[in-house]
Amino acid sequence: MPTPEVAATHTQSTPRENWALLVLLVVVSLALGSILLPFYAAIMWGLILSLLFTPFYRWLLPRVRHRRTVAALCTLTVVVLMVILPLTLVMLMLAQEVAWLYHGLQSGELNPALYFNRAFNRLPDWVGAILDRFGLVNFATLQRRLTTALAQGSQFAATQVFTIGQNTFEFIVSLFIALYLAFFLIRDGDSTVRAIGRMIPLAPVHRQQLWHKFATVVRATVKGNLLVALIQGALGGLAFWALGVSGALLWAVLMAALSLLPAIGATLVWGPVALYFLVTGALWQGLALMAYGVLVIGLVDNLLRPILVGKDTRMPDYVVMITTVGGMAIFGINGFVLGPLIAAMFMAVWHIFGTTR
Repeated sequence: MPTPEVAATHTQSTPRENWALLVLLVVVSLALGSILLPFYAAIMWGLILSLLFTPFYRWLLPRVRHRRTVAALCTLTVVVLMVILPLTLVMLMLAQEVAWLYHGLQSGELNPALYFNRAFNRLPDWVGAILDRFGLVNFATLQRRLTTALAQGSQFAATQVFTIGQNTFEFIVSLFIALYLAFFLIRDGDSTVRAIGRMIPLAPVHRQQLWHKFATVVRATVKGNLLVALIQGALGGLAFWALGVSGALLWAVLMAALSLLPAIGATLVWGPVALYFLVTGALWQGLALMAYGVLVIGLVDNLLRPILVGKDTRMPDYVVMITTVGGMAIFGINGFVLGPLIAAMFMAVWHIFGTTR
């Protein structure tokens, strides 16, 4: 004779009970979401790390006699060595660069007015006429505005570094959550995906399509955008170092961050520097940096990004660019993943809806 629990699973629910269950499902889901919301970035990156390194885990698994825990721990060690430690070292070096820049501006060792004055005095007459039209021909006014902007930018950067130092405990907790979640998703990811899939009221083929699209877009977006950003930042920093530009590492990291914006990202850094070289009479430095920026740094973006991102996601380049910019405007740095991902899932869901009507 079946137990009450087993018998209950075979009873037919009434419409009223179904609505009550649906309301309860929404309430508990929202409650859980509110609890997890402060750590959404850590959870997201734990999922991303598991998607990126699961192929390595599967390659390693038969080599450790199919001991899943051992293989997952080894995979997590690789994650720490390849991702976490290099990123931590770069952040420490960047903090030193930002602190040097901020203190230099505050103490007067770095005087932007000298650079602006040198560039302003060498401007052609037609440029002065344009500045006069906008009320900027007065050097004191232009200097004051540019100096204020630079001081505010350096102060913001220094504040962010100081905030990171103050929130070290929060950062460590988020890192622990990401790695802890990545470990279990790497080890038990297949069974977790199957369990979640069974709860989604869609046909198995459609669940498979959505999961495949989700995993493909995340892998392509993260690997493609980060690889392009790292290459462009490294190439730009190397050029700045060779030309004797101070704070080459800081500019390299800034170029790498802005490179997440397709097409125009790195140009926002090397373009003004090349223009400054040209205006101040350093013609060969300016021309060399412009040629290097267009033919080398820009070529990386134009060639690699469509191959690494657009090809795998099967989305047009303009959709990837718009959703990346929009995602970063809403979600911050995490938006370069969430923006294209939301767009891809939108297209996939509408495709399923259109083919099943």
